[in-house]
Amino acid sequence: MKERNWTSVTEFILLGLTDDPKLQTPLFVLFLLFYIATLLGNISIMAVIRISPRLQTPMYFLLTNLAFVDCSYTSVITPNMLVNFFSERKAISLPGCITQLFFFFLMGCTEVFLLVAMSYDRYIAVCNPLLYNVLMTKRVCIYLTVGSYSLALMIAVIHTTCTFMLSFCGPNKITHFYCDVPPLLKLSCSDTLLNEAVVFFVAGSSLAVSLTIIIISYTYIVSAILRIRTSEGRSKAFSTCSSHFFCVILFYGTVFFMYLRPSSSYSLDHDRVASLFYTVVIPMLNPLIYSLRNKEVAEAFRKTILIKCV
Repeated sequence: MKERNWTSVTEFILLGLTDDPKLQTPLFVLFLLFYIATLLGNISIMAVIRISPRLQTPMYFLLTNLAFVDCSYTSVITPNMLVNFFSERKAISLPGCITQLFFFFLMGCTEVFLLVAMSYDRYIAVCNPLLYNVLMTKRVCIYLTVGSYSLALMIAVIHTTCTFMLSFCGPNKITHFYCDVPPLLKLSCSDTLLNEAVVFFVAGSSLAVSLTIIIISYTYIVSAILRIRTSEGRSKAFSTCSSHFFCVILFYGTVFFMYLRPSSSYSLDHDRVASLFYTVVIPMLNPLIYSLRNKEVAEAFRKTILIKCV
C-alpha cells in the first residue's frame, strides 16, 4: 500500500534545555536578561538611526532592517522558552509548532540575505566611493530589502511544507527548546531521506551562494584597503566594514555548524548549545558590535543621550 501523509500527533512536548530543577531559575533569569538586552539594543539602534540625520544612508537603512529581524528572530523562540522553564507540561500545539518553524526560517533566512546586501553596500562604499550615491540609491536599498524578505519567505515555505507533510505517529517529545527541522525529522515515522536532502540542498545552496558573494565582496574590499597609502585611511576604511564582518563570522559560522553536517554527526546536546548561540546570543551581540565598533553609531548614541539628559 502507498504510504499516506497524515499525522496523529496534535501537539509536541519541548523538553527544553535541562530537566534539572536547580538550573531552571538561574537559566530563566539569564535568558530573560539576554532577551531584554536584545530588545533594548536593537530597538535603540532603530531609534537612533531614525532620529539621527547623519545616519540616513543606505548602510543604516539596511542595519535598521537587520535590527528589526534580530528582534523578531529572537522573539519567535525566547518568550516560549522562558515560559517553559516553569511549565510542568511544556507542550506546543501542532499549529503552534508549524508557525514557530515558519517564522524561525523566515527571520533567519532574511538575516542571511540582509548580511549579503550589506556586504554589497560595503563593497560599493570602499571600492567605488565616488559612485556610491549613484549605485546605492533608496530604490536599490528597497529592492535589496524586499528581495531578502521574498527569498526568505520562499525558503520558509519550502522547509515548513516539506517538514509537516511527513507523518508524526508518536512519540511527540522534541529534545530541543523550540521546533526545529532536525529533531522533528527524528520524530517522524515517514522516510525522511528526501526531506534531509531538501534541507541540505536548499540551506546549503542558499548559504553557499550568500557566503560566496560576501567572500568576493571582502576580497575586493581588502584589496582596495591595502592600496590606500596612509594608515589613517586604511583604518577608516576598515572601520566601516569591521562591524559587518564580525556579524557575518558569528552568524554564518554557527548556521553552517547546525545545518550543513551529515545526520550521523547530529548531537542533540551540542546542537542545543549552538542553537542558543544564534537564536539568543547573536541577536543580542549584533547591536553591541555595531554600537562599539562603528564610530558613527556610537557618536549618534552619545548625542541622543546628551539631548535626553539636557
